[in-house]
Amino acid sequence: MIPAAFEDAPFQRTHWKLVSGATAGYISDGYTLGVVGIALVAAQTQLSLSPAWLGALGGGSLAGLFLGALLSGSIADRHGRRPIYAYNMAAFVGLSLLQLWVGSAAQLLLIRFLLGLVLGTDYVVCKALLAECVPRLNRGRALSLMGVAWAVGYALAYIAGFALADTSAGAWRWILASSAIPALISLPLRLTAPESPSWLTLAGRSEEAQRIIDECVGKGYGIPNTPALTAAAGNALQSSRWRQLLSSRYRNATFMASTLFFCLVVPYFAVSTFIPQVMAALHVTGNYLAGLIYILGLLAGSVGGFLVVDWFPRRIFVIGSFAITAFALLVSATVSGLPDAVVVLTFTVFSCVLSAAQAQIYVYLPELFPTPVRASGLGIAVAVSRLGAAAGTSLLPLCVTHFGIHVALEICVATLALGGIASYIWAPETRHIHLDSPAPASGA
Repeated sequence: MIPAAFEDAPFQRTHWKLVSGATAGYISDGYTLGVVGIALVAAQTQLSLSPAWLGALGGGSLAGLFLGALLSGSIADRHGRRPIYAYNMAAFVGLSLLQLWVGSAAQLLLIRFLLGLVLGTDYVVCKALLAECVPRLNRGRALSLMGVAWAVGYALAYIAGFALADTSAGAWRWILASSAIPALISLPLRLTAPESPSWLTLAGRSEEAQRIIDECVGKGYGIPNTPALTAAAGNALQSSRWRQLLSSRYRNATFMASTLFFCLVVPYFAVSTFIPQVMAALHVTGNYLAGLIYILGLLAGSVGGFLVVDWFPRRIFVIGSFAITAFALLVSATVSGLPDAVVVLTFTVFSCVLSAAQAQIYVYLPELFPTPVRASGLGIAVAVSRLGAAAGTSLLPLCVTHFGIHVALEICVATLALGGIASYIWAPETRHIHLDSPAPASGA
């Protein structure tokens, strides 16, 4: 009797633990990247931070993310998802606490870069492991929950930073170091996580994979020996993952994953990291309150994206999100003399829809790649996106200083428009597919 595919099994306790461990880690991820803007404002005098230093520190973690994602994808495809998933949060805790003893901008930049390096590994292995272990019909909700967790961490960072910023001269150190708390919570859940059965089967460890399936979801389930998985496994043994990702078989998936993630996160991080400064540049009264409304929009959008993730085709959701966010930001970028309430409303729409799109992207990208190259494909997509985000975040303060806020926002609008056009032409539909089915056609 041929066993049913284990990704068609019901959602069980093991899946809850896996999702919970990833969720706590993603709260730390969002918190770490969200807290830096407020902390740098508080640390500006003590560390003598120029606009160039502000940009470098704001983008330092994103630069580390680039390298961490690029390296960890290939490692996870060769040596498994679990080793990185289980232990990277321990390194994250140690680096977060080191920020309590920072004495210079250069030291802080190094720590922020290393934190980003760890986050880069987490962005890749969490998505790959959850996509391969969570049941197919629950995959959308489970992966989009990572977007909610990230937004929760980002919102908590803004609220905590705003509450603690004026409590003492050194409060910024505690604001930065507090990202260790959710990471500590995630550690016990991650240390007991299983390896991906799909990856174990690919590595020739079928008995171990079946044992994990039996323990986690029960008897009667297994991994189908699909032609797509068999062919991909053969290729994986003959050439490097990166070479495969640039081959005709996976070129479109690599291009789409990298382009969509790049066009999403460049405006996301450039605006969100410095939202109080953006509101001030637009002469919005009460820029910190406006920034808080913006951050709550991020949180609401991520929850909305989680709730509707399986209501719409992936392709339509992504195209529509790029169109709406580009239009919302275009209004504030090109129309002068808008009332403060309208400016805040346009940015809230922008943050809400963009955050919902991020929840969708978290689901969409792992579905574009088969198991042998999934982590490597995600690694390249995350690396490309974070390289762009690091550049955008680093350059935004300088662009506002030399060219004005409207030019900076218009560049963000152009980036979103590029993402929408690329999605319309090349994005395939992947909703409810089996992970190792043949790749869907572009633009379908």
